[in-house]
Amino acid sequence: MDWQLLGLSFITVFLAEIGDKSQLAAIALGGSLKSPRAVFLGTVAALLLATLIGVLAGGGVAQLLPVRILKAIAAVGFALMAVRLLWPDENDE
Repeated sequence: MDWQLLGLSFITVFLAEIGDKSQLAAIALGGSLKSPRAVFLGTVAALLLATLIGVLAGGGVAQLLPVRILKAIAAVGFALMAVRLLWPDENDE
């Protein structure tokens, strides 16, 4: 097993998920319901399934496209999201 890749993946996802909507929803559910253990297990299962789907989809796409093109698509996607965040919609106030 590649421990460096495991650690990098853990740190990346951990930092990305802090303060995420899913974490806030888990906090709200855990505080308002009588079984925080069920909330924990449900949220862990959901995150594992979402991650599995992402990894499988990424692995499949990586088989079809060269790494350079994948990185370019990711860079363009992130740039578009950044532009969208910087220039708010006319309806936003």
